[in-house]
Amino acid sequence: MAKYSESAGKDVESAMKRRNKGTLKSGPGGKGGTVKSRKQAIAIGLSEARAKGKKVPRKKTAKKKAKKKAAKKRASKR
Repeated sequence: MAKYSESAGKDVESAMKRRNKGTLKSGPGGKGGTVKSRKQAIAIGLSEARAKGKKVPRKKTAKKKAKKKAAKKRASKR
């Protein structure tokens, strides 16, 4: 089963094209600066797909990351 829908991939693709053109902006309503980072462009494309209700996994929360990091730290101490 696919993690992302095909149409979500197209949203990411369009965000990458806008980044390459230099028209992709960050921040709410595109009021921030021009996006130069590839990772940031992908994140914007995914969040746009999420807003449209397409099949995209939920954002990873800081809580889960911290939990994982703590477990890893405990495992390395043993």
